[in-house]
Amino acid sequence: MNEIYVKDLLKLCNGKLVIGNEEDIVEDFTNDTRKISNGGTYVGFKGEHNDGNLLYKDALNNGAKVCILEENSVANKIDIENIKEKYNNSNIILVDDTIKAIQKLAIYKRNKYNIPVVGITGSVGKTSTKDIVASVMSKKYKVLKTLGNFNSQIGLPLTILGLKDHNAMVLEMGMNQLGEIRRLTNIAKPTIAVITNIGTAHIGILGTRENILKAKLEIIEGLEKDGVIVINNDNDLLCNWAKEEKNLKIKTYGIENKSDIMPYDIKTSEKGSSFKIKIDNKEYNVSVAVGGNHFVLNSLCAISVGRLLNIDMEDILDGIANFELTKRRMQIEKNKKGIIIINDCYNASYDSMKAAIEYLSKLNANKKIAVLGDMLELGNYSKYFHEKIGEEVAKNKIDILITVGDFAVDIAYKAKEMGINKENIFICHNNIEAIELINKMAKDGDAVLLKASNIMNFQEIFDKII
Repeated sequence: MNEIYVKDLLKLCNGKLVIGNEEDIVEDFTNDTRKISNGGTYVGFKGEHNDGNLLYKDALNNGAKVCILEENSVANKIDIENIKEKYNNSNIILVDDTIKAIQKLAIYKRNKYNIPVVGITGSVGKTSTKDIVASVMSKKYKVLKTLGNFNSQIGLPLTILGLKDHNAMVLEMGMNQLGEIRRLTNIAKPTIAVITNIGTAHIGILGTRENILKAKLEIIEGLEKDGVIVINNDNDLLCNWAKEEKNLKIKTYGIENKSDIMPYDIKTSEKGSSFKIKIDNKEYNVSVAVGGNHFVLNSLCAISVGRLLNIDMEDILDGIANFELTKRRMQIEKNKKGIIIINDCYNASYDSMKAAIEYLSKLNANKKIAVLGDMLELGNYSKYFHEKIGEEVAKNKIDILITVGDFAVDIAYKAKEMGINKENIFICHNNIEAIELINKMAKDGDAVLLKASNIMNFQEIFDKII
């Protein structure tokens, strides 16, 4: 049996049962009182501004059967008699630390399943790679995958705790600093580890790309015995690392550097990409519904994983052709005016912004408009990388540049210095100004790229121009 019982939770987490039944099943975990399923489990977490532990009554009102709460937050605040009277079938369990508790529970749950687990990390492209890999694996397995970017010290354990009748998992692993991937991989115990690239995201915290490489390579520490690591061989640091590594099973994919899986005859457009590959002396045509070389790379990764799992090649191709991308990652829509909107506004780093600009430049559009906002967590490198994006805007001959944010002005200044006409550069103080500009100047047949760090809330722009 793969269930977790209240008694298991108490033992694993040194918990205290305030109210409840040790034989009840603990399932359907969430930290959102609005998303509680009837009979589900609510976990309270103490945030920077709010304490979710104090919302346990909302969770019970919405159907929670079990509440896992931090003792320090709710000590002497639980009206036991009232809870017994109003929610007589409920369980309230107190622990010292709810984050550590769900991590212990996730390890316990993971160890009950002998299944393929693909762990994915990298500076950029984790979520889109997860989506396409999961689509390919779903041709053979019932796959549990990370929802959105639920890839943190809380998100990954909650995902694993969603295991039921699944026979495979695809888990995204994010980090801000050294040690975080180590914790996640030792919970997930991947059988296949994927590193999409080593870029500049979080370089303001970690200092160098070499430190970022070190942080991402922590994924290997949880890799199951005889596990395989799959890497993007076009990435300079990963390529060099793979040449030196002698003890691991490594599979490579790439467009430029000689790799195990390589494409040729690549064609890209706003409607998608196509390319050919040769495997076992047989040629295959591959189609992916999103354009850009970075999605060619994502597809190659999915092929690599599919091959390792002995998925039929035709099923792999179908999984790639029909995968669904998580919203706000290269989400391409056409609005009522006939304008192509590229909504890639969930997050931004130098590498992902550069790739998005290159994609925009290759579109068959009348005017190519880049709306670019601040990239965060760059520290002392902020000015340097924003200026590098200005160079990319000029190099890719973007017609109109609109920037939003204090850091993004460096994009505008550099683009002007590199030859973009000042009349085609607009510096906005907020999203409202950018919305007004786009609605004024964008016409039928134009293409608009929206790209910025998540905190810039460019989704607001998308919602007003779609």
